[in-house]
Amino acid sequence: MTDVLGVLVIARNGDRTEYYQDPKTYESSYTESTALGAAESHQLGTFLRSTYMSSSSPSYIAKLKTDLVDTHEVHVHVKAGGEGTVIFDSAIALLQGLFPPNPANKIVLANGTTVIAPLGGYQYVPIETVEPFNDRSLEPWTDCPAFEQHISNVYSSSEFKATARAAGPFFGAVRDYVFGRSASLENAIYDYVSTELSHNKTYAHRLPPTLVEQARGLADYHENAIFSDKDVGGIGNLAGRTILHTVLESLQRIAFNGDPLQFLLIETSYQPFISLFHMLEMTNENPELAAIPNYASALAFELRRGPPPEDRDFVRIKFKNGTSGDFETYHAFGHKADISATEFIYKIRNYAITSQKQWAAACTSGLQDDWLHIGSQNATSSTVFAILAVVFLLGMFILSKFVKNARAKAQSTRIRLADDEVSHSHLPQSQHPNYGTVFNVGSGIVPF
Repeated sequence: MTDVLGVLVIARNGDRTEYYQDPKTYESSYTESTALGAAESHQLGTFLRSTYMSSSSPSYIAKLKTDLVDTHEVHVHVKAGGEGTVIFDSAIALLQGLFPPNPANKIVLANGTTVIAPLGGYQYVPIETVEPFNDRSLEPWTDCPAFEQHISNVYSSSEFKATARAAGPFFGAVRDYVFGRSASLENAIYDYVSTELSHNKTYAHRLPPTLVEQARGLADYHENAIFSDKDVGGIGNLAGRTILHTVLESLQRIAFNGDPLQFLLIETSYQPFISLFHMLEMTNENPELAAIPNYASALAFELRRGPPPEDRDFVRIKFKNGTSGDFETYHAFGHKADISATEFIYKIRNYAITSQKQWAAACTSGLQDDWLHIGSQNATSSTVFAILAVVFLLGMFILSKFVKNARAKAQSTRIRLADDEVSHSHLPQSQHPNYGTVFNVGSGIVPF
């Protein structure tokens, strides 16, 4: 019997409206949450609570405070990328299930009045949003030239072209159901078909059942090809490599007795699931994992303390694909049981991207000549712009000097009457009305 010291959970967002990603760059379109998505995420939160916060569960975290959230023990990171607030909304719904309202969430005021938090003791769990412009851990694939080249290489591969030819009849049949949208393997249309199937009653009655199944299969093939790589440290695994740093760091923090962290939730999109499954070699024994995880899926990394006399720490990996079913246990790197924490960290740590600088290096590594030529063109344009900016600023400086000299000349020729007030420009510095005043001319921060 092993005790669970803590857990890191990577959760996918719930149902949403139609979502489009540029097939060449993976830039996102805006999408919105639905009531169904909120219910799915809330259900996942309730499931995680019963798994890790119920004393009758074999995965119970004994030292975790379960009634009222302790924000030192529970941390939440949420992807805030191009899709808008849909992932944030899913995190809020999940947390409502994980830490439901509790009347004990109250305060007694100095006058003896007891005030309970709204909605019967709603618990406000702090959330740390992760925006791509200053942290690439949860959306590293956009604005990344090397990843765009990887996408291009996938599309030009003989395997992809053969799959596209084989799927030709399907894309011909589905065109009547996508209403002018481009139907090809590069621009897989599963998201539109699936969204309409869930939300549009008329569409659901018209769509042949086999078409949605084929669309899902081709979308799984497409996304698995884009977000995986034969090389563990390859650019195709970028989504897994950037999130991996948080995974390893959290396991180390949980293992350290002096750190209170016991539960870390990362709410994100589907991409890192695919990459991590490949990087941890879980797809070798379980090829069904080489696909898009369903809405409200969860991947858990449990840190468990082994029985005496060893008292070693082990990592157990569990995955729950969507709202149905329970966690299933999977094993990394060909193991048939839990892997020791030290071995797990040792095998994978060198592939983690831990900083913006490393991400930038990965995104420019191994580029072909045509991509470097495009980069040099962009650099030349930037240089020309910089030169023009310097010329403009120099001109403004000369003009300001000319105006200043003209004003000084005008003041020196002014006729002063006997009772005129003394000009401020002739006062000593300490008597000047603006002496000691700090003028804030504004500042700007240019994010990386």
